[in-house]
Amino acid sequence: MKRSICALLLIFPLILLCPAGCAEPDSPFPIAETAQSAAPPTLPQLTAAPPEPTRAPTEPAAETVPAEPPAPVPTTCEPVPSSTEPEADPLKEALAEMTLEEKAAQLLVVKPESMTGRDSYLTKPDAAFGAAFDRLPVGGVLLLGGNLKNPAQTKALLAELQSMSRERTGLPLFLCVDEEGGSVARISGNAAFGVPKIPAMSTVHDTETARELGRTMGAYLRELGFNVDFAPCADVLTNPANRVVRDRSFGSDPGRVTELAGALAEGLLEEGVLPCWKHFPGHGGTAEDSHKGFAVLHLDRSAPEEAPELRPFLAAAAEGAPMIMTGHITVPELDPERPASLSPALLSLLRGPERRYDGLLITDALGMGAVTESFGPGEAAVLAVLAGNDLLLAPDDPETAWRAIVDAVRDGTIPEERIDESVYRILQAKSRLQK
Repeated sequence: MKRSICALLLIFPLILLCPAGCAEPDSPFPIAETAQSAAPPTLPQLTAAPPEPTRAPTEPAAETVPAEPPAPVPTTCEPVPSSTEPEADPLKEALAEMTLEEKAAQLLVVKPESMTGRDSYLTKPDAAFGAAFDRLPVGGVLLLGGNLKNPAQTKALLAELQSMSRERTGLPLFLCVDEEGGSVARISGNAAFGVPKIPAMSTVHDTETARELGRTMGAYLRELGFNVDFAPCADVLTNPANRVVRDRSFGSDPGRVTELAGALAEGLLEEGVLPCWKHFPGHGGTAEDSHKGFAVLHLDRSAPEEAPELRPFLAAAAEGAPMIMTGHITVPELDPERPASLSPALLSLLRGPERRYDGLLITDALGMGAVTESFGPGEAAVLAVLAGNDLLLAPDDPETAWRAIVDAVRDGTIPEERIDESVYRILQAKSRLQK
């Protein structure tokens, strides 16, 4: 599989330069799509003038050069070749060559320490990590502050991880970081990196400032080797008792949050870093901390999409945002048993009949208390896929999650077509990351 995918990767930049299915020019978040077949060429009409009638001469005519006989008018038409057959899709070709195990592995975005069970942060890949990755070639890696010491070390770490993935699978990794600004800033919060300090989003009041902050973050993240930033925080702060979002939010006005989050995301995209809106359906309306247990958001059962907390996410989905994070937030009116990240009912607000969002959905970290208190790692992984997620973030036990997905496909719990949908979206997004 690796050799053929490597060859197909040479085609990916062409897809980026001229995607046939690009979003409309006014959409700030274009998503690469498959090339469509070209319209058949317009053929000229075939016409021929009828021959002049023949008359018997009444006297000898002067010697003339006989005219060329008229070309015969065809009575039947040969079929004209047309280019109506669909062009080959290199992403589908790559997908077709992947095994079920390889496809399931692409769904996982892991903390590197969870691959080997090590107690300390990984700052340089070692033999144990290399063996684990060879066995389980995941689709992405999340780096935390403890993994990142200084620019030289971080560049070397990310380059080695990327090289390892290309050698093993022929595909790039999603290299992810939480870089929101303020209290959540793995890079700008570390003086060793020497980059501008990014303020909390609660202090940002206009779109140009938000866009410029996105450009600034995107530039230094891309320089280090990151290609995904789990930002913007698009939560609308509607609950005064909330202590999780607080100054991470752009505020309590849903229109303002939508505009400023969109501008920050545009800045990141301009620098080649994929933004990720978080935490759907909205952590700003909760009082609890989903890191520790269930967090609850109440919505009107008859019209949940009208809730202010949902507006930034629905707008992002409508504009073609490349990635949205699904939070471990329970909405009792729609699903009292499962958080949004594991709930088909909640995710149907993005991928239901009326809203067919086709970007990537990634869960919040599956090792958080809101999940682990009620679901095992394998069960959570299967439920997350069935709910509609494409990527599963930071399961405590990646191998258990991976094997549970593979087994669920084999026993018919998860249709393999469902896995293929997600992997195709992953390949689309990764094709955008090619230089």
